[in-house]
Amino acid sequence: MVSFAWKAFVKNLVKDSSGLAFDDGHPTAYFWVHLLLAVVSFVWGTAIGGIGLRGLRAPRRTP
Repeated sequence: MVSFAWKAFVKNLVKDSSGLAFDDGHPTAYFWVHLLLAVVSFVWGTAIGGIGLRGLRAPRRTP
């Protein structure tokens, strides 16, 4: 669910016309920082979700 929010955020970041993300057509530091935040969050979320899924699928051992 969260990945959809980051996808929408990046799409809106690329289409930004306020001048924060682009200055004369060139990406600004604001753009790069927020793109990095979105990518890192997506990667961490995917990795943690994968770990959780493996934990759910793992057979339970009874002592």
